[in-house]
Amino acid sequence: MKTKLSLILLGLLVAVMALVACGGGDEETTESGTESTDKPYIAVISKGFQHQFWQAVKAGAEQAAEDYDVTITFEGPETEAQVDKQVEMVQAALDKNPAALCLAALDTQALIPQLERAQEAGIPVIGFDSGVDSDIPLSTAATDNLAAAAVAADKMAELIGGSGQVAIIVHDQTSRTGIDRRDGFVNQMEAEYPDIEIVDIQYGAGDQLKSTDLAKAIIQAHPDLKGFFGANEGSIIGVLNAVSEMGKEGDIVVIGYDSGQQQMDAIRAGTEAGAITQDPIGIGYKCVEAAVKALDGETLPKEIDTGFHWYDASNIDDDTIAPLLYK
Repeated sequence: MKTKLSLILLGLLVAVMALVACGGGDEETTESGTESTDKPYIAVISKGFQHQFWQAVKAGAEQAAEDYDVTITFEGPETEAQVDKQVEMVQAALDKNPAALCLAALDTQALIPQLERAQEAGIPVIGFDSGVDSDIPLSTAATDNLAAAAVAADKMAELIGGSGQVAIIVHDQTSRTGIDRRDGFVNQMEAEYPDIEIVDIQYGAGDQLKSTDLAKAIIQAHPDLKGFFGANEGSIIGVLNAVSEMGKEGDIVVIGYDSGQQQMDAIRAGTEAGAITQDPIGIGYKCVEAAVKALDGETLPKEIDTGFHWYDASNIDDDTIAPLLYK
């Protein structure tokens, strides 16, 4: 009886081994016989999720993933002040050994060790929206924020008559977008409009409530303030809230950045003069597209300019502007 049972077990073992040797099941194989059913996986780490801007970037990234037949994950910290949280997210993404990494850095320096790790592992890195102080990213898909903020300064100067006091709320002074939008506005004012004084620059972490409190304090400290520039969606909504709560609508020229429903409503109502729009869907699309091209061995430009436009009540519904605005 034991001998018969042993023979049965031996037969089963041989059958299983034969099945494995034949590739068993329905899994696809390449010409060399190696299993290959997975799409390339690209990890996309953004600066945050709390603004509609990042949802538009996500939509663009997902469209590129569909068009190029790759798999992506898109994530970011709860707020744009959580640099440490973003570092942890990048560490976790690299632990999954992605084919490529797309990154919008909250801090130009903090993530360099992670980028070096990616480079050592042969993982191509593509920046988007906000770059880093490193040559490791093969390319960065972003708005020319220096040029865009300079246009905002030109519009401000025009609207306040070339003289007076203005102030700025910026989302941060650590990310490339925060630095460039601040410097683009300030440098243009200093170079071209000597009769305009920038009386204060504050940083609200892209948080609407914090930006509101900062803007109210600036207005109180400078009763003759003629203009206010908010350098991202959260910053400008804080400025709009402060202007409204302090009864300064019509007295202070407000200029913003990005879009979103509240800002678009304010422009249509006349409480905001206008804003700079980026192309967030294009930013998301171009970063994933660049990652795919890098994986295919293509040489990429160091910068991919995704463009910007000035919009106000006169052109907000134009065919060239409306598709770039997110609600």
